[in-house]
Amino acid sequence: MSGDTPVLGVGPLAADRLETANINPSTGLATDYLNHFNEVMMLLEMLPAMPDCSEDVLAWEPLSYEQHFMQSGFTEKQLAVMAYEAAPEELRNELLSVVGEINHTVILAQEALMTSLNPADIAAMVAEKATSQIRPLISQASGIIHGHVTPTLESKEGEAAQAEIDALFA
Repeated sequence: MSGDTPVLGVGPLAADRLETANINPSTGLATDYLNHFNEVMMLLEMLPAMPDCSEDVLAWEPLSYEQHFMQSGFTEKQLAVMAYEAAPEELRNELLSVVGEINHTVILAQEALMTSLNPADIAAMVAEKATSQIRPLISQASGIIHGHVTPTLESKEGEAAQAEIDALFA
């Protein structure tokens, strides 16, 4: 590791500065990233009562951690990206894995809405299936951001969970 590489808890990534910016000083991650997923959750939850929200659901696109912060109004966006880059690789990988599952679930919901002749007819089903999968994933991502990482599932269990998600939208 070179002397130029920022380290959590040191210099620009000092714990008090991270805390002030609402970035977890021990993980280097910020819960603000979850706003991107909470937004699509809210839209999906509104679908049954307001099927016209399907246009907004279809317009939603996955964003990486860095993309989210650079496009957001987060005051300390540069600091958030720097802290993310200094975050332990295991945490970043865990977060990326969960975010990948969220993105996949949303994309499947989008595909279901796009391929339906009448999205209003399937809005409630799509909303229920997607939100029931996404809600616990957002909680899991929040746990990772706060440093509460659960032991990695066996690969068979992970594959089974993904197959379950895929089957919901088949």
